[in-house]
Amino acid sequence: MNRIIPRIGSGIATVAVLLFAICLAANFAFGSYFVCMFLPIGYIMMAAGLHHESRENRRVAANTGMAFAVVYAGLIFLVYFAQTTSVRLGGLSEEAQGILDFQRGGLMFNYDLLGYGMMALSTFFMGLSVQADNRADRWLKALLMLHGVFFFGCFLMPMTGVFTGMSDGGTSSGGVVALVVWCAYFLPIGILAYRHFGKGNR
Repeated sequence: MNRIIPRIGSGIATVAVLLFAICLAANFAFGSYFVCMFLPIGYIMMAAGLHHESRENRRVAANTGMAFAVVYAGLIFLVYFAQTTSVRLGGLSEEAQGILDFQRGGLMFNYDLLGYGMMALSTFFMGLSVQADNRADRWLKALLMLHGVFFFGCFLMPMTGVFTGMSDGGTSSGGVVALVVWCAYFLPIGILAYRHFGKGNR
């Protein structure tokens, strides 16, 4: 069970990222919001598996990674549940719409970036906790740790006001491309983690 659950989680995370990329390409906003709520579920299951198998001298890194994973999940559920319920169903004032509508670059958009910043910190510390004994695991460890670099952009960019131009609800093609690139980066992490927790792994 300690390997089955994280393997299922790795599969959920991989499929969620793939579906997210497809929804982005199809400009299907509701679909992208909906599948994004499954990514933290899969990621927490995956991270819990890495935490469980971490060695004693790497346990602090694993604990830190799990803590950031929980913060990430809380923020992401807050953002995308609001988009698929209150924002989608309407009835909000113009001011509330500006704050809650993800596509307008308001508070929820900033929380989303903060959430993925927390995910980046989580992957960095989970990567530190991985004991890489084969080539695939070394790739997994490296990709997890390098993903931590995303924290700086996610945390700092909202403070610069660079997204204020989204207030009209327009879709940025550059933003879509950036998200697709992120999907291409994260997919191998999910695949390698799925393999890591497979029966063939030690």
